[in-house]
Amino acid sequence: MQGVLKAHQLARVLRRSSSPILLNSVSRVLSPCILEDIQSSSQWRGYFNSGTIYGNYMQKECNLQRNVCQCQKCSVMLRASFSTEAGTVESSVTESVKELYDKILKSVVDQRSAPPNAWLWSLIQSCVNREDANLLFDILQRLRIFRLSNLRIHGNFNCALCQEITKACVRVGAVDLGKKVLWKHSVYGLTPNIGSAHHLLLFAKQHNDVKLLAEIMNLVKKNDLILQPGTADIVFSICSQTDNWDLICKYGKRFVKAGVKLWKTSFDTWMEFASKIGDVDALWKIEKIRSEIVKEHTLGSGLSCAKGFLIDHKPEDAAAVIHLLNQTVPDSRRQKFMAELQKLVADWPLEVIKRQKDERRKELAATLQHDIPAMLSALSNMGLKLDVNVEDLTRREGILS
Repeated sequence: MQGVLKAHQLARVLRRSSSPILLNSVSRVLSPCILEDIQSSSQWRGYFNSGTIYGNYMQKECNLQRNVCQCQKCSVMLRASFSTEAGTVESSVTESVKELYDKILKSVVDQRSAPPNAWLWSLIQSCVNREDANLLFDILQRLRIFRLSNLRIHGNFNCALCQEITKACVRVGAVDLGKKVLWKHSVYGLTPNIGSAHHLLLFAKQHNDVKLLAEIMNLVKKNDLILQPGTADIVFSICSQTDNWDLICKYGKRFVKAGVKLWKTSFDTWMEFASKIGDVDALWKIEKIRSEIVKEHTLGSGLSCAKGFLIDHKPEDAAAVIHLLNQTVPDSRRQKFMAELQKLVADWPLEVIKRQKDERRKELAATLQHDIPAMLSALSNMGLKLDVNVEDLTRREGILS
């Protein structure tokens, strides 16, 4: 009968419990202790069926740990269950992470008190491998349960902490766990924010991972995160590095539609890409958007416009843009300006011609062959002389084949 009374206490608590994890743990604790006695009693058949404990999991009106730990033996076994419920702790877990995990767990389960915030921050910063990150997310889930059931705190962890968690996931290569930080609803009590998305996007940029980029942007949209200019800057650079014009146009439209005021660097990347593939229609649309946000040209946007004018068979307009840049470029960037002009004349024509369809190549080659010298002549008349030899693009081997 003493076992029946103990089970009665546990069953009453579990009817009001909010944690399926705890229910699984207690079920294992009961099995060797008192479950057989209870199953033989008709009074408790409503609570037990074939060793499984049923109850209403969603109510949060009691201190679960205080009631469950009435029995000292159950307390010891339950704590052992806690340490392995979310996954067996591997031997490769860093010692400092395991120590911090155990300290937080002891505070929550045995002492039933809130652990110092510094412990969690230290645990996050100490993660160096995948197993450490798994342990971090395990303790996050347990802390959320403790905050709800004991402290009546319904709010999530703050954005600063969540960004540090994302950085830790990226650092150890656990990107799948990092993506969970972007979830609006999760068992970890995390606050999704665009800053966390940026850390993941930078990882995608480092690895030229277009698939990861798409996954992150889908999570950003699904969880209603507000796009920022910095988001566009990273996304555009990934698209440019991977030479994916369709993708940069797709996300460019999304940023513009969302009212994001793009940075100059973002416009430079977008416009340089457009001029590189020779899509002048897109280039002038981007330039119109840019002019509404940024009044003055940067070196990148100005030279992109000059390239667009050359494709449109307007060498005088191209020279005018370059002349304006020459007047406004600071002395610290003049050397770079001259180097980019050399590339415009010597390298860019070959690249843009190669990217055209077969029927368009010959026509564009002839246009640039005529208009680039005309542009250089106009620049010379304006006082800007370039010592560049213009190759015969119409006869260059491989251009028209």
